[in-house]
Amino acid sequence: MVTPKGQIRLPVQTGAEIVEVNFIVVDAYSPYTAIMARPWIHALEAVTSTLHQKVKYPSRGQVEELRGDQAMARKCEGLAEEIRCEGLDRIAVNDDPEKFFQVGSELPSQEKEELVGFLRENVDVFAWDAYDAPGVDPSFICHHLNVNPSSTPKKQPPRRPSKEHASAVRDEVAKLKRAGAIKEVFYPEWLANTVVVRKKTGKWRVCVDFTDLNKACPKDPFPLPRIDRLVDATVGHPRMSFLDAFQGYHQIPLAPDDQEKTAFMTPIGNYHYKVMPFGLKNAGSTYQRMMTRMFEPQLGKIIEIYIDDMVVKSKRVSEHVGDLGAIFAILRKHWLRLNASKCSFGVGFGKFLGYMVTHRGIEVSPDQIKAINSLQVPRNPKEVQKLTGMIAALNRFISRSADRCRPFYLLINKWKGFEWSEDCAQAFQQLKDYLSRPPIMSSPEADEVLFAYIAVASHAVSLVLIRDDNGMQRPVYYVSKSLHEAEVRYLPLEKAILAIVHATRKLPHYFQAHTVIVLTQFPLRAVLRSADYTGRIAMWSALLGAFDIKYMPRSSVKGQVLADLVAEFAEPFLETMTEKKALDEKSVGVISAVETRPWKVYVDGAANQRGSGVGIVIISPDGAAIEKSLRLGFSATNNEAEYEALLQGMMMVHRLGGTVIEAFSDSRLVVGQVMGELEARDIRMQEYLGQVKRLQTNFESFNLTHIPRSVNTHADSLATLATSSAHNLPRMILVEDLARASPISGNPARVHQIRKSHCWMDPIKNFLQSDVLPEEKLEADKIRRNAPRFWLSEDHQLYRRSYSGPYLLCVHPEESESLLEELHEGTCGSHTGGRSLAHRALTQGYWWPNMQREAQEYAKKCDQCQRFAPNIHQPGGVLNPLSNPWPFAQWGLDIVGPFPKAAGNKRYIIVGTDYFTKWVEAEPLANIRDVDAQKFIWKNIITRFGIPRTLISNNGLQFDSKSFRKYCHELGIINRYSTPAYPQGNGQVEAVNKVIVNGLKKRLDEAKGRWIEELPHVLWTYRTTPRRSTGETPFSLTYGAEAVLPIENNFPTLRSASFTPDGNDELLERNLDLAEERREKATIHMAYYHQKLRQGYDANVKLRPLGPGDLVMRKVLGSAKKPSWGKLGPNWEGPYRITSVAGIGAYYLEDLDEKAVPRPWNVNNLRRYYY
Repeated sequence: MVTPKGQIRLPVQTGAEIVEVNFIVVDAYSPYTAIMARPWIHALEAVTSTLHQKVKYPSRGQVEELRGDQAMARKCEGLAEEIRCEGLDRIAVNDDPEKFFQVGSELPSQEKEELVGFLRENVDVFAWDAYDAPGVDPSFICHHLNVNPSSTPKKQPPRRPSKEHASAVRDEVAKLKRAGAIKEVFYPEWLANTVVVRKKTGKWRVCVDFTDLNKACPKDPFPLPRIDRLVDATVGHPRMSFLDAFQGYHQIPLAPDDQEKTAFMTPIGNYHYKVMPFGLKNAGSTYQRMMTRMFEPQLGKIIEIYIDDMVVKSKRVSEHVGDLGAIFAILRKHWLRLNASKCSFGVGFGKFLGYMVTHRGIEVSPDQIKAINSLQVPRNPKEVQKLTGMIAALNRFISRSADRCRPFYLLINKWKGFEWSEDCAQAFQQLKDYLSRPPIMSSPEADEVLFAYIAVASHAVSLVLIRDDNGMQRPVYYVSKSLHEAEVRYLPLEKAILAIVHATRKLPHYFQAHTVIVLTQFPLRAVLRSADYTGRIAMWSALLGAFDIKYMPRSSVKGQVLADLVAEFAEPFLETMTEKKALDEKSVGVISAVETRPWKVYVDGAANQRGSGVGIVIISPDGAAIEKSLRLGFSATNNEAEYEALLQGMMMVHRLGGTVIEAFSDSRLVVGQVMGELEARDIRMQEYLGQVKRLQTNFESFNLTHIPRSVNTHADSLATLATSSAHNLPRMILVEDLARASPISGNPARVHQIRKSHCWMDPIKNFLQSDVLPEEKLEADKIRRNAPRFWLSEDHQLYRRSYSGPYLLCVHPEESESLLEELHEGTCGSHTGGRSLAHRALTQGYWWPNMQREAQEYAKKCDQCQRFAPNIHQPGGVLNPLSNPWPFAQWGLDIVGPFPKAAGNKRYIIVGTDYFTKWVEAEPLANIRDVDAQKFIWKNIITRFGIPRTLISNNGLQFDSKSFRKYCHELGIINRYSTPAYPQGNGQVEAVNKVIVNGLKKRLDEAKGRWIEELPHVLWTYRTTPRRSTGETPFSLTYGAEAVLPIENNFPTLRSASFTPDGNDELLERNLDLAEERREKATIHMAYYHQKLRQGYDANVKLRPLGPGDLVMRKVLGSAKKPSWGKLGPNWEGPYRITSVAGIGAYYLEDLDEKAVPRPWNVNNLRRYYY
């Protein structure tokens, strides 16, 4: 609130025209020296246009024109900000110009003299160099690293600094040595590098990279204060002083045992710190702990502290010097010294924790606004992230920030590419325009009542907390939330509640300390306190019930700053009235109800041989739909069900706060009787009609209209939902039970005897109570023998005597399932296994026969337990090795990579393996397309070994495209594919891939891009090495003889030593004649190898017998997991239905909507679904 100092009448010259205007003089901040308002416009007889930024006025028989200048306006604002921030005078301490205090320039002379005198008297509290700061007593505070004993000390490799950086490090070391903060160290176990960065002033800052040391230190859980609370507590004080310690971290000693761990390397030696350095993991927590201990009695009263940021505040100007004296006494006691050049004393405003704190409120830091205004249009996602990060720091000041910045968030989430659209450009400019006039946030007083307005959009919800300041509503905090995919589908009413829930989580300190009144036209109070709702609304109701929140209708919005939060969402029965009153020549809009829109209620009842049901559809005045289906737990005729539907709908609207109802029913009898057109002759109908008439008195207006059944299909579907399947029901439907008929005056009491069915407890109860036994002798002996284990209480409850605890209540078979449900998945349930579930029931004091078996069956059928069950590592089917009786008839194909980029931008290898000879062909590729696979098959397989009969590969697009299939079909090649997520289906080529990758790893050192040159060596080694499955080398099975290796040139073998051309030809021909025998021998060896392999594999198999029609769950693969789930996502998805068997251990699937799943799935990725 600004109080005028008075008024003055001055002549104002505009061009050639001079008029006298009254000005009101105020002492307040403004970018301009005078603001020309309507009196000047009227006196000049001018016409203004804000659209064209022009003022036209008559002058000497013609029209003159004034034009706006935005550049000059911004210059004035910038100059005003600079002047506003320049509010400090330097006061010399003595003759040394480097020693000075900074005192508020706007202080009255007497107060300034008193403050300067006080500072000069306490000059010992300040330090101008390291010698003046003795440091805090180690017995009061000392920093400990608490390094994990199991962590291995690390020495970082030395970096090569530039000459400038090396010089800066030398200067810093010299300064720290003079101050006694460091000491030279020899043979340190931990050693870190220095990091040099440039400050804003242009000087160099030298830091130490303690990354490795910080990883070995546990996090200090000492709580840091909330920045919001500190800033709010500082606002409103007319006199403040901002303090800064002289190298505060270096005034805290470091524990002697930890000093050598902080060793760092420099060009002139290795040193370690003796004091707490910057960059340590828990340095901030240690500093906050020290300040909390020091100023505990004064915290929150005359000083606020966040680590090394301190502000001394005074409610009265006259008390400020005394408050500083109390703080200085504590600083002197603990030897903590201040940096005078960074302290400011006796000011009315200043920057604290990134905010401008004044006696008027909390304002945005000019530096932050200047940073955003100076931003150019982002050119890549990284610059957009920078923009959103800057916006996040200003969220408190930006109304509906999630709405304003939605184009930026969408741009970050796009994966197709960066595109700065027109929406982004418009949002960017609007953000700058908004921040050119940022609101001043207010701080609430203790126990003050706060108000809240809600804004609901399609993809975001927002809320603003405001306080009433002498009739003016001032914002306290803006909160906004972008809605997730599921939240976008919420009803508007649910979104409004979500906005409040989000605000309580974001700002719990406001909701816990203040009564908050939510101003809204929605019946939130009735909804949150109604017992008719379950699910998230019930959960939100319990959450909000912990706070003192009240709900009132919104009547008025004052203050232009709240203009964009006037509407929660489209409310056609509200309108903004014209000027209601004027305040400081600004119109204040008043929102009032000019028309009460009705609540529309569609009702229907249904009764058939399977039961009775009621369907209700309520449309609120704002268009929100509420559906409800009730199963009638009593016998009712169709007309009675129609009346029940109408009564329940009327009661629901009454609880929701509705006063005007338009009801619709397709029952001519009910409509005719209620509207007086038909007579109610039946006694039951008369009773229902009387109840409707009594409920009508709760409403200002009530009308019931008959509509055809074809128009009332929605309510009709809800009514029949209890006994039939209604399709295409929208959104969520609340299905509850109506146990009793609606209360009707004069209705005779009807008593129904309810008893449970016969169970195992009845014979035991009869024996214990009346000594009655069954007629069958064996059954009677069994009951007589077991009866001593039970006890019958006075209220006829049967208990079983327990060996390990108190008596156990016997549970009826009809109640055991509901009890297991509550223990397994209820409020205190955690989906334990069947055995644990049975033990928990015993622990809670319940017992019934076969409870462990039933608990195991229940847990086995739990949907959540099946979805989050651990992965099954034990094979579910026997091994089926692939064999081929002839060379080069069956090949396996696969892609290996990506590798580091090599020559030709090649990153992948396509590998082909013959299933008989184990011969391998491989070729590097830059791209993995179907065209490249076709070229490989032609060049490396067909032209060298002929057309194969079968190609086995995975389901990659390069092998499973129309083009590739057509190519193979034309050549007569059969394509076979392994099942998804089961690489063992093409195990031969997978094994070769492993050999290739391991061979390349071992042959490469640092030059990883040379893998192409090493690939032929790895392939040659594989081809000339005997394979365990065949007992022969792939080379010998392919060419009929062993290859000549380079080693035979240096160490001749018998073959190379006795080589003759004629003899060599003869030996080759003989080997070719015996090649068939060698291959037959390899075939036998391979069969034996497969048999042994199958025996070893099948020994660990636990068969999962599945067949067509069975329901199964499918393992969730990495590509199907949502990134937001993290480790909390399900392991299995489904259920799916098996349609047919694709092969040994593979099945074709379809979902429950009979939509086929592409490609068969292996049994190892499936598990049976129990229901």
